[in-house]
Amino acid sequence: MTEWKLPPKAKVYEALSAVADGRVRIVSGNEARVLSSDGTREYTVTWDDDGRRYTSNDNASYWQGYAGYPIIAVLLAVGTITYDPATARPLAGVPWKRVNDSFRRDYDAAVAAVLGDLEAQGADGAAIAAEADRIYERLTALKLERGPRKRPPPKARTGRSEHD
Repeated sequence: MTEWKLPPKAKVYEALSAVADGRVRIVSGNEARVLSSDGTREYTVTWDDDGRRYTSNDNASYWQGYAGYPIIAVLLAVGTITYDPATARPLAGVPWKRVNDSFRRDYDAAVAAVLGDLEAQGADGAAIAAEADRIYERLTALKLERGPRKRPPPKARTGRSEHD
């Protein structure tokens, strides 16, 4: 079985936002749904019984071959990777789709801008970055396997933007 490639570290911040926002919904013992930051897409993440093989129909996982933020968010939500909810809380409500688009997918610049904004609001950007680094190290150590592509990425639903 093929291992997932490692995502850009910025995807950890997006995953932390998803769990802080409550956008991860476990629907069965081996399936979860993750709502996008702008509320227009819902991704399906599935995993096998031993928690080693994951599939997701988000664009990054489906097309780019790295574990996208929905997979990371599920790993956080089910406790495979632990996280500090208090550190994640300031990331709630970040409109990642809009931020990433405004930085033309320069994910590092997008994260830097978000952390700068959060620090201006009193959040501890260094603590958030340290938590993201720790989660990324744990993700690296898991060496997750890539399951078969089952469902193509969903089309955006229009008229819904509860997280923007």
